This record gives sequence, C-alpha cells and structure tokens, in this order.
Amino acid sequence: MGKMIAVANQKGGVGKTTTSINLSACLAERGKKVLLIDIDSQGNTTSGLGLEKNELENTIYEVLRDEIDINDAIIKVEQCFDNLYLIPANRNLAGAEIELITSEKMQYILKDKLDPIRDEYDFIILDCPPALGMLTVNAMTASDTVLVPIQCEFYALDGLSQLIYTINLIQKNLNPDLYIEGVVFTMYDARTNLSLQVVENVKDNLQQNIYKTIIPRNVRLAEAPSHGLPINLYDKKSSGAEAYGLLAEEVISNENIRYE
Repeated sequence: MGKMIAVANQKGGVGKTTTSINLSACLAERGKKVLLIDIDSQGNTTSGLGLEKNELENTIYEVLRDEIDINDAIIKVEQCFDNLYLIPANRNLAGAEIELITSEKMQYILKDKLDPIRDEYDFIILDCPPALGMLTVNAMTASDTVLVPIQCEFYALDGLSQLIYTINLIQKNLNPDLYIEGVVFTMYDARTNLSLQVVENVKDNLQQNIYKTIIPRNVRLAEAPSHGLPINLYDKKSSGAEAYGLLAEEVISNENIRYE
C-alpha cells in the first residue's frame, strides 16, 4: 500500500511547496513511483512543474466535485522522471472550502477519491494550503502521516502548537492512524546565529521526530520553479538538490513504518 504524506503548515512562506515538489522529484529519482497532489488554490506546485495552471480543465477541484474520475486528472510530469505524476490545482479550488462544508461526510471526500488508487504508487504527497481549513482537514484525514516544514526564523514555533492540536483532533475524531512523519527545517542560513538558535529551540521544545536533513537557503532552489523544474533537474550539484536528496532517503527509510 502506498504511503500518503500531507505536507502541511498553516504559516505561509515556510517552504511547503518547495518541499512537496523537490521531495517528490527526489523520491522519483530513487525509483519510487510518486503521485504529487496540489490542493492549494494558488497552484504553485502545478506551475512549479512547468504547467499552465489556469489552462487546465481537469484538476483536483473537478475530482472533489465528482465531475471527473480521479484518473482523468492525473498528469505524467514528462519533463521530469518516468515515475512522477501530478494532480494539478488552480484558482477554481478557492471555492472548494465553502462547497465541501455542505457535503455529506465532508472530511472524507478526498480520502474516498484516493483510496482506490493508493496501491498504484509508492508515495502520494499532498501539498496543503497555508491554512487549517477543510482542504487541509481532508488531506490529513486521507493521509498516513504529516510532514511539517519549519522555516528557520524567530517565529518558527508560532502556530505550530495549533497545527499539532489540529493533528491530534483529526487523530482522535477522523483518522486514528495519523501521525507526524517529521519536522524538517527549511531556509537554514549557516551564516547566522539565528538559524542555529531556532533549530536548537525547536529541538528542545518539540516532542516530535525531527529530520536530520536541514534544507539550506539556496538561490538555485528559488530559481527552479520559474524554469518548471525540480531542483535535482535544474541544478543537481546545488546544496538544495543535495539536501532534498538526503531528505528523500530519510523518508524512504521510514516508508514501511506503521505507527501503532
């Protein structure tokens, strides 16, 4: 059975989409069959892989509305690897939050769509919106684990307690098998004492799995989306590519862990 990982943090600008794209591409590079799902109406994961998001007719929005079969929304990411696939999103998804609230079993809609295809992939990565709304709840209800990117900045812990509280609520009421996959530090600047202090502070205060890999602040990582490529194709020798490769290997080492 494929492992489903929601990449979530209600704070924007923490490297969530960057992590979703590059972790997925590095997993695919290592021979894993990966489905990346964009469930953010900004569609940055979609455009970051070179697709014109607002020209697409079949997206996750149409899947959630039951207008199309989920297989009709899956796109093979041709410019990347033979085993990387995407379900895209665009601005149409903005209306889904309100529409889902009126649906029966609204928290399980995404899960019901994904369950029939999850065995076809080694990993399914869900890039969540920067909010703890109904789309994020749907992603966590469907997923096995949650991966939390944290930016190395002064307010890194702000809102993290709320995210963990939400995960615990979903675990208690909707998905008892959900656990935190791990916390990954992003935008680390080795030149500043602040980045080091943030890492130490989070480690001291957070009783969660923290990945050994730390993602550096890297110009090539920032450039890659404008070229529609993940970092391991845009600049394989960059520090960003090396870091996401190491993160992928850590995630693979956890692949068959099933928490009790």
